Amino acid sequence: MKSNWKLLALMALLSSVVTLAAYNFLGFNNRDVIFNESSSTPTIMGRLASMPNGPTATPGDFSIAAEAVTPMVVHIRTTMTRTVRQQQQVPDIFREFFGDEFGGQRQQPRRQQGQASGSGVIISKDGYIVTNNHVVQDADEVEVIMTDKRSFKAKVIGTDPLTDLAVIKVDANNLPAITLGDSDALKLGEWVLAVGYPLDLESTVTAGIVSAKGRKIGILDQNISKTDPKPDSPVEAFIQTDAAINPGNSGGALVNLRGELIGINSAIASATGYYSGYGFAVPVSLVKKVSADLLKYGNVQRGYIGILPIELNSTVAKEKNVKVGRGIYVQEAVEKGAAEAAGLKKGDVIVKMEGQTLDSDAQMREIIGRRRPGDIVTVTVNRDGTERDFKVELRNRNGGRDVIKKSDVTAANTSSLSSLGAQFEELSAQDAKQIGITGGVRVKKITDGKLAETDVEEGFIIVKANGKSVKTTKELQAIMSSVKEGEGLMLIGMYPNSSRMYYYAVPI
Repeated sequence: MKSNWKLLALMALLSSVVTLAAYNFLGFNNRDVIFNESSSTPTIMGRLASMPNGPTATPGDFSIAAEAVTPMVVHIRTTMTRTVRQQQQVPDIFREFFGDEFGGQRQQPRRQQGQASGSGVIISKDGYIVTNNHVVQDADEVEVIMTDKRSFKAKVIGTDPLTDLAVIKVDANNLPAITLGDSDALKLGEWVLAVGYPLDLESTVTAGIVSAKGRKIGILDQNISKTDPKPDSPVEAFIQTDAAINPGNSGGALVNLRGELIGINSAIASATGYYSGYGFAVPVSLVKKVSADLLKYGNVQRGYIGILPIELNSTVAKEKNVKVGRGIYVQEAVEKGAAEAAGLKKGDVIVKMEGQTLDSDAQMREIIGRRRPGDIVTVTVNRDGTERDFKVELRNRNGGRDVIKKSDVTAANTSSLSSLGAQFEELSAQDAKQIGITGGVRVKKITDGKLAETDVEEGFIIVKANGKSVKTTKELQAIMSSVKEGEGLMLIGMYPNSSRMYYYAVPI
């Protein structure tokens, strides 16, 4: 990530008490969560503005929206414990239990507490709040403070690193819930307000205009799983604004002058980490879908179109010898994927999706990101100079049409070696003989999974796992598959050029 892009997320779902709301019901744990969504009927503000003596929200008058929105944006404080490693001599007492070969230097983890703060937006009267993933990520405790100074402990309901969104819950009722607007209808140059708690200050409102839409800045690439064999791509199609956004605004609201949420402020472009340029917000169209999925399923249901896309410009169009200069060039239609099943093929250019003209890969991913497996998307393709429409039924990551529940994903990850966050290789017979053992599995590389939470180092040779001998990755996989959620994995082994045996307890 370039140093001048400082992640600072802001997020918001905004609810205006002056806007008539249409209700969208979402079943969750045998109950309903109600989102307020803006109605196509005239708003109260609009009707009042038409009256001779009624209040108006003229360009430059932000007071009505600011007054309506501020009670719906909350301050979030988190407490987290991080692991710091330090060298420690293994006590002699362990030799009494494991023999003289056990001992040596170890990196002993030491726990340190830290605190952070951000913002969040109330999306339902019974206490559901949307914020950024990075605001609550790895938090041991989450505290929510309302504008009236009431404080609540919050529970994290679900997170999505690929959009940097999260949903949390407080035990409260009759809260002021935000109204969700229409980010598709947002116009360049339109006035917007950013509401949040920057720099640990009280509730703060800043104003700016919409500078651009559909921006991809590559700031969420760091959230791609390094252990997932089929990692998803981040969904970035940010609303760009020049409203002042600073650290602490993360999770706060970006709203229009009607007091409707139109985006979640997620990042800033700055050389210092503080406001000096542009802010970027997740469009509310995507926020609705992600938060709904987290509430209903526990994870985000992503649909896949099944193509290798290349964003067109004049240079690429000339290289590919296509008759249009804008759109998404289909470099490959994945075998048995959604696009191939619908009739798309290599060389096609997608010029429209759901009736919207496509200008960028980010725009296409955002449109697909609003939908689930099994949804049908209308795709307009230019093939050899002629346009035609295709109905593409999106698939899930396994190639099916059904939603994938969080429990299914958890079970699959728990039983997989990828959940350990490392690359493994089997010890050759020659290496094993040289070390003086009959076989083992070497930790080739540690990434960001379970092993990274321990003091296991690269090069460690596993000879036993949970008391069973390990000579192949298949044997290690079989032992992993038998570990139940909440149990641990005990690894016993050695490091190269050492006869001492080490053990590590790995939480699963």
